[in-house]
Amino acid sequence: MSTDTPIIDVANVTYTLDIASRPLQILRNVSFRVRPAEVVAIVGPSGSGKTSLLMLVAGLERATTGKVEVAGRDLTGLSEDQLADFRRKTLGIVFQSFHLIPSLTALDNVGLALEIASPGLSLAQTREAAAKALEAVGLGDRLHHRPAALSGGEQQRVGLARAMIANPSLLLADEPTGNLDQKTGALVIDLMFDLARKQRAAVVFVTHDPGLAARADRVLTMTQGQLVETSSGAA
Repeated sequence: MSTDTPIIDVANVTYTLDIASRPLQILRNVSFRVRPAEVVAIVGPSGSGKTSLLMLVAGLERATTGKVEVAGRDLTGLSEDQLADFRRKTLGIVFQSFHLIPSLTALDNVGLALEIASPGLSLAQTREAAAKALEAVGLGDRLHHRPAALSGGEQQRVGLARAMIANPSLLLADEPTGNLDQKTGALVIDLMFDLARKQRAAVVFVTHDPGLAARADRVLTMTQGQLVETSSGAA
């Protein structure tokens, strides 16, 4: 993809849900673009539509009107199978609540993501890549620990390794430090930015922390379902 072609191109998007048979408009005429390898923070009060916007970009929800184009693909016209294939090949997603599989070790949680994205790899290749991904986030000595034996910060680092193992061109993160203390959260953000830079991935993350938001290239603010650019972020 050309560096002049946006990795995200959202134009005039609305998103409406039916609540108790009444329409509730979550997003109102939202438009924004993100360049390849750019880091963008989205801030705003709870309930303003930040997470809904990430879900539309991820193809996990569908816009009511408007265009959502990611990596050159218009998501509004894709089937569920096509959206799943798009996510496997294009996206990494980091959640606030980790969403690791409790019965699997850190190695297998990360390896499973690669198996899904690249089913042609052998088990040995998958395990080697998963081990390297965990070593990259400082968990080389935790490969065989299950989530219950890991701290919150360690679980989120497993989540980050899982999100980045297939070299996605776009990383989406929804409050990735929301369940972590400030020091641990800062470590996770440092790792997230470092991995994204090394892999030339764009990052769009939602946060309530103005200090974290200020480290982005750009900061967008969501208020009552409308998105505006509020700063240029980091120098």
